Amino acid sequence: MTNSIADIHEADVMLLIGSNTTEAHPVIGIEVVRLLNEGKKLIVADPRKIDLARRAHLHLQLRPGTNVALLNGMMRHILDKGLEDMEFIESRTENYPAFRESIMSATVEEAAEISGVPAEDIRKAAELYATCNNANILYAMGITQFHTGTNNVLAVANLSMLTGNIGRRGTGVNPLRGQNNVQGACDMGGLPDVFSGYQKVDDPAAVAKMEEAWGVTLEDRQKGKTIMEMMRSIDDGEIRALYVMGENPIISDPNQKHVEESLAKVDFLVVQDIFFTETCEYADVVLPACTSLEKDGTFTNTERRVQRVRAALEPREGTMPDWQIVQLIASRMGADWSYTSAESIMTEINQVTPQYGGITYRRLEAKSEQRTPDVVFEETDSCGLQWPCPDEDHSGTPVLHAGRFSRGNGFFSAVEYQKPVEEVSDEYPMILTTGRELVHYHTGTMSRQAPGLNALVPDARLEINPDDARDLGIKHGERVRLTSRRGSIEPFAWVTDRVSPGLVFMPFHFAEAPANRLTVQTLDPISKIPELKVAAVRLEAMNGGSPGAAVEPEEASV
Repeated sequence: MTNSIADIHEADVMLLIGSNTTEAHPVIGIEVVRLLNEGKKLIVADPRKIDLARRAHLHLQLRPGTNVALLNGMMRHILDKGLEDMEFIESRTENYPAFRESIMSATVEEAAEISGVPAEDIRKAAELYATCNNANILYAMGITQFHTGTNNVLAVANLSMLTGNIGRRGTGVNPLRGQNNVQGACDMGGLPDVFSGYQKVDDPAAVAKMEEAWGVTLEDRQKGKTIMEMMRSIDDGEIRALYVMGENPIISDPNQKHVEESLAKVDFLVVQDIFFTETCEYADVVLPACTSLEKDGTFTNTERRVQRVRAALEPREGTMPDWQIVQLIASRMGADWSYTSAESIMTEINQVTPQYGGITYRRLEAKSEQRTPDVVFEETDSCGLQWPCPDEDHSGTPVLHAGRFSRGNGFFSAVEYQKPVEEVSDEYPMILTTGRELVHYHTGTMSRQAPGLNALVPDARLEINPDDARDLGIKHGERVRLTSRRGSIEPFAWVTDRVSPGLVFMPFHFAEAPANRLTVQTLDPISKIPELKVAAVRLEAMNGGSPGAAVEPEEASV
């Protein structure tokens, strides 16, 4: 995130695209609702009538996978009306002429035809965003999980720079992280091509720094592989052993049948987790780890804020914190690791990670003592520290790119719309999109262990429009069969106007009807993220129903 969560209240207009915030990020969702209660404007771009779409000033109900067309249409109208911020563009950006030429090559009407959003609504959204004092963008995996995910994000960045809505309070481009320490995992090098702090593994200076800190020689440092690339490398015989920690790819990865085949094929599989997951069924060794309530350390949240985590419970017998398990394995393999605590690891992080240079335990403890316990998001920085924070005299950075971008000038990218990998056909006449819901969490590893949560939503539910349900003879609450080119599942029908005709939606939390058995594994060529949000499917009644069969009232789904 370029900005802080508290900045939501500084925005006059917020564009929410590809994020069901009140369900997938409910704490931040509350702040968005407060924004609306303060009389500010909200634009929601989402294929479904999510809760915030019903509250929004404007809902752009686009077809899944048409984000670039919609955003380019908005920018075309901004240029047609002369609403761009030329002072910002000329002083802080580059490659604007090439970008402008690409935008002017298509019309708002063409964007409307592709996206399904009325041209007048595209124009209204563009003017709302471009004419206010401060406009903020929130986005999530509803724009990244496509084979064009990188282009979707570049288009969002283009829109913010075109209108000068970046680098100050109440503005910015703000991705919402799906889990509580995803940002921290990425910061610490949990990506295939970087050390901690996003230092490239093939950068000689970064390699030299790590060699000195670790007392080792790092030979032939090359980029590693993403999860999906790992599965393919297992198929090719290039990877013969796999160590999975805190991940459940059987449920979370696309084309589940292929994942199952790959994990069954690998010579040696280790899974380290807090519960026995579906992926553990394929493991040769399962290593039991501690939960977050049983260990010390830090979490880095979605706004880059590093906060202390303290053990509230003793670890269960036979379990250990992740770092201790990894250190024991490293020692058995001949490494000389001698970390004595989570704090000793943080000390090394301070030394080798520029953004974390000044984020020490001493400072984090002092921040914790200042915190006001009854305030969720405070205007003062009294809870943790936001990176970059290069030294102990630095107070942290609530707003990125203030005055200048990290690369110098912001770069406009000429981004053109590309179709999703799969489109409807006679055999597969509907589109499936996936996501999360409030009650359950990710692959259900934790939330489906809770009887109370399972009582609220015990089964996999497929959202289907009333018109489609009527045409297919499907009744609300009955089991249906959903099929793609990769397999079939049997969820329960949930008849609702949240989805438009021809579109079905399903959360991916449920192992007994795993949505990702059906999804597409084609990757974005840059980010290597799979296209999880668009899959062509066929839906069938299983009760022998006939067209025109009764469906429950739409209110049943609310």
